[in-house]
Order: sequence, then structure tokens, then C-alpha cells
Amino acid sequence: MKINAGEIRVGMLLEYKNDLWEVLKTQHVKPGKGGAFAQIEMKSFNKNTKINERFRSGETVEKAALEENNLNFLYQDENDYFFMDPISFEQIQIKREIVGEKGKLLTENLQVMISFYNEKAISITLPNQINCKIETTDAALKGQTVSSSYKPATLTNGLNIQVPPFIEIGDDIIVDSRNLEYIKKI
Repeated sequence: MKINAGEIRVGMLLEYKNDLWEVLKTQHVKPGKGGAFAQIEMKSFNKNTKINERFRSGETVEKAALEENNLNFLYQDENDYFFMDPISFEQIQIKREIVGEKGKLLTENLQVMISFYNEKAISITLPNQINCKIETTDAALKGQTVSSSYKPATLTNGLNIQVPPFIEIGDDIIVDSRNLEYIKKI
């Protein structure tokens, strides 16, 4: 789908120079002389390189057509994660590199959104809030101010986060999957 250079936003995927690019930064510039343009910083999905390109405001670029499917997480092995389509029961295998750190938050039957480009999985989106359990944390010290003090905690999935002082070992909490921050106690 063709879009105008002025419509490019951070996070979009573009087909440019026979490659797939993720937009990292955009800046629309209107100089005193000449026409306006968009300065775009992009990162290649395949080669892991970055480029800066200028597009005049009248130019068009090709926005990548992604197919997004909701799938349920099944299990993982040393190299891959396995997901299942809840409608067709088709199983899909996705490399560990694509899932990345988000893999630690995956639990059995968790529904995630996976984006496909030309029938190849390129990214995974978890629900914004995920339930976790505290495995270890320090004891709260009396006299600490509640407003600004947080203490380190390790979750049962191995992630380390900061939690308020009233959280104890064994507590169930909700974690924001986008920035791995504590939201609330269940």
C-alpha cells in the first residue's frame, strides 16, 4: 500500500530498496528555502543495518502489508517456540531470536499476536498485562518511605524487576509486558 512521506510514523514497516525497514525516528522539516521533506531513520529487518533517508513531502513509499494472527503459546525447546492457531489447530514454529526476551513471559495457552510478512513470522506482541509470581525478594525495612522506595525481586520465570516494599515471596502480581514494570498485586 502506497503512503505519502508525510504519513510515515515511528514503528511502521516499509518496503524500500528491496528490503523490509522498521521506522525508528521521523522528523518533518520545512526549510526556509525549498520544499518540505521528511527525515526518516530506519533499521533493516534482514541485515540489521540503519539508514537515514530524506523523502520529499510529495513522494510515496510502500508500506509493508502484514498479516496478524492471534495464536496460543504451546511450549518451547532449545531453539524454537511453538504456537497453535486456536481455529485451525495448525502449529507454527518460531525461532528464539524473533521472540527474544519476551519469551520469558510466555505461559502455556497465553494468546499472543504474531505478525507475518510473506508468510514468515517477524514479530510477536504479548498482552499488555501478564500475571507473574514472586520467587525471591528482600525483606522490607521499617522506616523507608513508601512513595519512592522499590526493592529488587526475581520472578518465577527468571526476570528481575523492581517492586514496592509490601510485596513478599509467593505473591502474585501483574507486570507490564512492554517495559517489564510492576503494575499491581493480585
